[in-house]
Amino acid sequence: MKRILILLVVMALASLTLFSVVTFAAEEVFHGGDVLYSKPVKAVLFSHKLHVEDMGFDCESCHDKLFEMASLAAEEKPDFNMDGLYAGKYCGGCHNGEMAFASNTQCARCHIGVKGYEAITGEGSKKSVDH
Repeated sequence: MKRILILLVVMALASLTLFSVVTFAAEEVFHGGDVLYSKPVKAVLFSHKLHVEDMGFDCESCHDKLFEMASLAAEEKPDFNMDGLYAGKYCGGCHNGEMAFASNTQCARCHIGVKGYEAITGEGSKKSVDH
């Protein structure tokens, strides 16, 4: 009888543990992380968290219409530049002044500049200065 009771307690604990892991995994949101674009201009920081978690967009909102799923693939496209955005491509699909702020306004909301890029990548710390 004790063995059956111990077995039931162990099974109950295992079930609770498994349930809590599954529940935690279901609550965890996968959003792709931040993307740091460095071409053609340093640097634009895109936040998946802002767009997915905070604003509620799903992956299909941008992928595969505006962006490929592969991170940074857009940098290899010749029209991945401000003119392309102004024409409604890439970020400009939403950042057109109607759905979201226009691509040609509030530049610092996306462009973090060379100093921001160096701070994120650590490239600025690689430079040495001789005194």
